[in-house]
Amino acid sequence: MLDQYLVVGEVLKPQGVRGEIKVRPITCDPMRFARMKQAYLARENGYEPVAVRCVRIDPDAVYLTVEGIRDREQAEKLRGQLLYVDRAHAVKLPEDTEFICDLVGCRAADDEGNDLGVLTEVLQPGAGDVYVFRGPRGEVLVPALKRAVLQVSVAEKKILLSAQALREVAVFEEA
Repeated sequence: MLDQYLVVGEVLKPQGVRGEIKVRPITCDPMRFARMKQAYLARENGYEPVAVRCVRIDPDAVYLTVEGIRDREQAEKLRGQLLYVDRAHAVKLPEDTEFICDLVGCRAADDEGNDLGVLTEVLQPGAGDVYVFRGPRGEVLVPALKRAVLQVSVAEKKILLSAQALREVAVFEEA
């Protein structure tokens, strides 16, 4: 089952005295905040919708106002909280692309039947994504190349990898 809500940002701190907040974007498209009218905050009994308005977008941060937050003290209470969107309002991904949060937790095996374990993390060093698996062979790092990643089913939480490509490009933990 896929999560209904996706993280798009983390509230870093209040900005100014009128309730504005500074948010670290956790999305490949920070410009999405310019169009965003509603976000969700996680609460004990579920997710609470809140109206938001984008004030400005900087290279490393987004500044928002949240309905009902009118001063610095109220904004301070949001520090460290995550902002979510529901899947219906998530950015549309290109074909053969998945959200990282959907990939994490997938079990991987190669086409020769070898178990690589579970995808625990996706590194994004800049040149391309690197999948980090933990399993019977320890930690295995695999670049997210089409020739290495043969099939992904987030619905079944499974990833099929090419054994041949793994021998060429994967980094296996030393014993």
